[in-house]
Amino acid sequence: MTDGPGAEVEVLDNPPEARYEIRVGGELAGFLTYRLRDGRIALVHTEVDDARSGHGLGSELVRAALEDVRERRLALEPICPFVTAMIRRSPELYLDLVAPGMRERVMRSSEAG
Repeated sequence: MTDGPGAEVEVLDNPPEARYEIRVGGELAGFLTYRLRDGRIALVHTEVDDARSGHGLGSELVRAALEDVRERRLALEPICPFVTAMIRRSPELYLDLVAPGMRERVMRSSEAG
């Protein structure tokens, strides 16, 4: 790793790869894959490099993706268990983004994803 505590963290949408990417000091640190179709976005899989895990990068990546979903007014299909858990922890912030037919499933605490 070439980044230190003050390294710039940015989240970018990479449409050709169909994923959001989080970069630390310009280096790819993780990604969130998606499928986009007909005004809906399915957030499929979140992955952060093992060397960078435990520093909140996954949460920062998902938060940025969810805010992008809100700005673009897309209906969200949370498939990734990490995304689903984040919505379940803060439904007041994110549940409105979830496609109406999926909200009950997302909020069921017994479902791990």
